[in-house]
Amino acid sequence: MPQSKDTVKEFDFNAKDFERVRGLIYKRAGISLADSKQEMVYSRLARRLRATGISSFVKYLDDLEAGRLGDEWEAFTNALTTNLTSFFREAHHFPLLAEHVKKLSGPITIWCSAASTGEEPYSIAMTVCEAFNTLTPPVTIIATDIDTNVLAAGANGVYTLDRLDKMAPERARRFFQKGKGEREGMVRVRPELRQMITFKQLNLLADSWPISGQFDVIFCRNVMIYFDKATQRKILARFVPLMKPDALLFAGHSENFLYVSESLKLRGKTVYELDHGAGQKATSHR
Repeated sequence: MPQSKDTVKEFDFNAKDFERVRGLIYKRAGISLADSKQEMVYSRLARRLRATGISSFVKYLDDLEAGRLGDEWEAFTNALTTNLTSFFREAHHFPLLAEHVKKLSGPITIWCSAASTGEEPYSIAMTVCEAFNTLTPPVTIIATDIDTNVLAAGANGVYTLDRLDKMAPERARRFFQKGKGEREGMVRVRPELRQMITFKQLNLLADSWPISGQFDVIFCRNVMIYFDKATQRKILARFVPLMKPDALLFAGHSENFLYVSESLKLRGKTVYELDHGAGQKATSHR
């Protein structure tokens, strides 16, 4: 029986091509693609083949590895990065954040390490504004992501009105400006919140990170699920010296760091703090 037109793929893409893509994205970004992701990889990278005018996956991947495609590594990585996000996602974290920052004195620094299109860092910014009851709290937020496209969207701070559907109306009025005319149906985050946040590109697998100092809070939510245990361990080991003694680390709902890092202990539901007795425990078990 001949194949229907719908099932004929525009480009040949076999298991060998998929394994090659898996190896490249793991090496580049630490992302472990499951066997079930072959169709997703095909559809996302087929767009890159069209954009570059290349007619086969083999040639595309050959040219990519040989460095013949200019900035294509960035586009390849962006294409395979999942950016599912929303305002106040995993809402139980934000009252804990508010309670924590109110106890701190002096300038407060927060790192959002998987910022995506900005909903998470802006949720953090709204929370600290509410905690201090001012649009200019003593807080600086660094928002990073590997995907440069989503960072640009985050820095712009413009969203469709329906993104605020689940937000309390008074919160939406306080922190967003409604668009008019051509901008009807759009909202923009208030400038005070945008000024609080610095968006920058950062690959958690890179040898050096473009950040310095220590943080009062680190958000690393729903990104570790894409890494294997060895990669998770390596990243968490680099987080520890970036955390102030009483800092909090917020993880995603399906992430468990207890068996990955001996330096962290559970403070609450997917919220961690430094385990200052970790060194003594390690010594006593020898």
